[in-house]
Amino acid sequence: MPKILSRAAWGAMTFLSLAVALVSYRYLPRVGPLAPNVMANPFANPFLDLHVAGAATALLVGPFQFLGGLRARRPGLHRALGRLYVAGCLAGGIGGLVLAFGSTAGPVAAAGFGLLGAAWIVTTVQAFRRALARRIAEHRAWMIRSFALTLAAVTLRLYLPAATLAGEHFFEAYRAISFLCWVPNLLLAEAWLRVRPGPAPGVDASPSPAAATP
Repeated sequence: MPKILSRAAWGAMTFLSLAVALVSYRYLPRVGPLAPNVMANPFANPFLDLHVAGAATALLVGPFQFLGGLRARRPGLHRALGRLYVAGCLAGGIGGLVLAFGSTAGPVAAAGFGLLGAAWIVTTVQAFRRALARRIAEHRAWMIRSFALTLAAVTLRLYLPAATLAGEHFFEAYRAISFLCWVPNLLLAEAWLRVRPGPAPGVDASPSPAAATP
């Protein structure tokens, strides 16, 4: 991928991630009206707060972990942001997994979001374990998978209004989107890893050993 396209893709991903993160934080102080189906979830208190805080934080810091210059020049910052990202993913994944069991959209949506939560936790833990072992190539691959699942928060918010504009019934669309928001993301990540098994765009190919731990 040409460098200019790589930077444009990273810029678009970062803009959408930050936008969704900042908008999502409104759930924490309960600013503005919240969707009735969300608040009808019997596990919303306290797991909605846990999920939102974790997922929004992961979206906020995740894109910057792909900057090779940051990792090479500021390994301490890379490690600190990595720990924050992992904590965010685990909190968001656990919260999302519990919320899935209380989904008011039925068993299909519960399965979709439940599997997302489980996959998000597994990929993040695998990425963290590889970083601790300094198996950098494997760490990168698992981190790409993890962030592809983190981006489900973005694709979810793109698909929902698109389904509404297409005239789809909300709950029928929501059930499909519970899988569509993350399965294609993960498939694209796997395809990318097969085509380009080396560093992700913008990532330094030979980071210092100090940068190996998140």
